[in-house]
Amino acid sequence: MSSLVEHTQPLDLRLTKHLLRRACFHYSKSDLDQLVGKTADEILTLLSLTPSFTMQWPNDPVTNGSLSQCPGVQDGFWLNSGIWANSSYQCGQVRKRSLVAGWWWYNCINQNTLVDKLTWFLFTTFTISKDDGSGKSAHFFDYLNLLQFYADKSVKDLARKITFDNSMLYFLDNSDNNKNNPNENYAREFLELFTIGKGEQVSDGNYTNYTEHDVVQAARVFSGVKFKNNRDNYDSDTVKPPHYVSGIPKGYIKTNKHDTGDKTFSYAFNNQTITGGNTSSSIESELDDFVEMIFNKVETANNYVRKLYRMFVRSEWGQDVEDNVIAPLAQQLQSNGYNLLEVTKTLLKSQHFFDLDDNDSTNENIGGIIKNPLQFISELIRLLGVNLPDPNTPQTLQGSGYDTSNENFRYFIFWHSFLHNSFFSSTGMSPFAPATVAGYPADYQPPAYDKAWFNPNNIVARYNTILSFIGQDYSDNLGNGINKIIGVQTNQNGAQYYQRIWTFFSPINFIENTISDPFDASKIVQELSELLYCESIDSDRVSYFVKFLIHDNEPNYVWYDTWDAYKNGISSDSQNALVTIKSRLAGQDGLIPKMINAAEFQLM
Repeated sequence: MSSLVEHTQPLDLRLTKHLLRRACFHYSKSDLDQLVGKTADEILTLLSLTPSFTMQWPNDPVTNGSLSQCPGVQDGFWLNSGIWANSSYQCGQVRKRSLVAGWWWYNCINQNTLVDKLTWFLFTTFTISKDDGSGKSAHFFDYLNLLQFYADKSVKDLARKITFDNSMLYFLDNSDNNKNNPNENYAREFLELFTIGKGEQVSDGNYTNYTEHDVVQAARVFSGVKFKNNRDNYDSDTVKPPHYVSGIPKGYIKTNKHDTGDKTFSYAFNNQTITGGNTSSSIESELDDFVEMIFNKVETANNYVRKLYRMFVRSEWGQDVEDNVIAPLAQQLQSNGYNLLEVTKTLLKSQHFFDLDDNDSTNENIGGIIKNPLQFISELIRLLGVNLPDPNTPQTLQGSGYDTSNENFRYFIFWHSFLHNSFFSSTGMSPFAPATVAGYPADYQPPAYDKAWFNPNNIVARYNTILSFIGQDYSDNLGNGINKIIGVQTNQNGAQYYQRIWTFFSPINFIENTISDPFDASKIVQELSELLYCESIDSDRVSYFVKFLIHDNEPNYVWYDTWDAYKNGISSDSQNALVTIKSRLAGQDGLIPKMINAAEFQLM
């Protein structure tokens, strides 16, 4: 029987990998070396620390000059420059919203925290699309910071605050919701997606947890809350240095646009009446009363816990899990003021999470979820130790052409042109821009759920990305860390050209720093599988991968001799061996691409 009994024993390698995959976006061999042997509670305590920013401010290297999309305006770290306060500043906002996402990801890839994963969870719950009606880049920046601020706090408090978020007000049209001209869009999504959920349909338009009448009344509650373009209204509850010394900017209440009448809800909420307000403070109290009413329903807590379970454990479950995992976690969530972090830690420390509470092999949690593209690319970079460009370097003015020696410009190409515009779009996961407000189908849509990440196009995109990082297109013919990442750019005349980005992956260094005995082909495969995969592979699978190091049925000593020639041979022999080794490790048919492209690496 499933239960939330805590697993208190030190974690071995297999269980540590499982915890890190689910609680974070990535891990490295160094992480494993430090954490294997600790308990789940000890690891989660470390992962729950408030993250520090490796990159404090988003950076746009398209600077003042002939190539700037905003001539006369300095870009660079634009959110720290005062430019955002200018309501007329509209240049390059689509690109800048992308770079805000790149700022968030860069911080994630340089730290390992449960807070980052919960920030993403909150995004999949309180969803907007940065590419479709989310306001200026500064508002999107505020939105992400609001989610991160509440990732280790109360989701009930976030539900109050998100109503005033400028990106949300813009995206779901609540700025257009007035007493004499109501707009029900935000109210509907607040009930259906953000909080309580529909439940089973009772009749046309009416559900177990709320009715159409409740949507109408909720829209009346939300009427008059408006978008604040210049970001000069601060929420003092959300002081968050270094970005928000006075609090995160928010919208405001336009009292003469608010429906001041009382709002009476349906039987789903025990016909409760909420008194209407007519001043800013009384309208905020009205909103608080509405949120309190929603969160007093146990189904709201159940809805959040089911979403957590789907992201962190499995996409499907039976009545046993519903009764013995979901229900008690929902009770904990309600009793602790809706702190998601604490409930998530309870789940991730449980014997159930580690598959230690039953002997049923048909519902295994380890390896039971297909990685989404964000998880895939983050793990790939950290596991291989790929050295990314540093966007924190000082800004340099660009003249007649791009200065590709600038690290911040290289990161711009890497994130915006390669990852954002190429990889993610090819894998069906535009970051922070799902096709609908419901989020990505993999997070909510039966029967496929996470299987939705796999189709022929997505698989090809994943494989080509592997080759981009570690492929065999080297300028010196030796593979000295130069990869095949190509970004498409457009010059001031509208013509397209291609810009190479170097991320410095050396397969030789990777193997020497990772494998205990690189002379042994079987040892290389076995230890790589222990690093990359959820579960151990059998001897037949080891032999399959070894053949990419030892071709044409050559005996095993051929790899030993080749590695020995590289390490100890005379100059010419060493050079020839180097080329062979790099080809067999990282070429198109090399070991590392084949192991990463295998089904085992797609699972978490």
